[in-house]
Amino acid sequence: MIARIIFCAVFLPLLGAFPVKASASDLLIVESGDARIEFTTDDLAALDQISFATSTIWTEGVVKFEGPTLQSLIALAGITEGDLTLTASNDYAIQIPVDEITDTAPIVAHRINGAVFSRREKGPYWVVYPYDSDAQYKTEITYARSIWQLASIKKMHEN
Repeated sequence: MIARIIFCAVFLPLLGAFPVKASASDLLIVESGDARIEFTTDDLAALDQISFATSTIWTEGVVKFEGPTLQSLIALAGITEGDLTLTASNDYAIQIPVDEITDTAPIVAHRINGAVFSRREKGPYWVVYPYDSDAQYKTEITYARSIWQLASIKKMHEN
């Protein structure tokens, strides 16, 4: 028992001195051809942010979402046209034409009501539209594209 206390008192504080690498489940990967960018939550937070409050069909009441636009993320990978495949950690995948992505919607939310959110809460990344701002965002297509637990964004190959 004494040995365990000494170990914890001496060695556990040292663990904080070493940087902790983000786990694979916390990375958002954007790929286009040979370009591959891995984003952490801190990386996403360092980009220009958009926030809006909206209700969703998955949450109760109005919720505030915050994150960079999907357009800004794909631009960093040099993606300006074509179609994207967005895949969740559970392998759910959707396609979005790049020309349907705007400079304001959707965003890749990494904060809900000011706080990061866990996988259990649809996190750490969720593609969200400002559903209450326009009827165009209250469609089955938009709801299907509102992928949570987002893990990767990949430009589809042209045929």
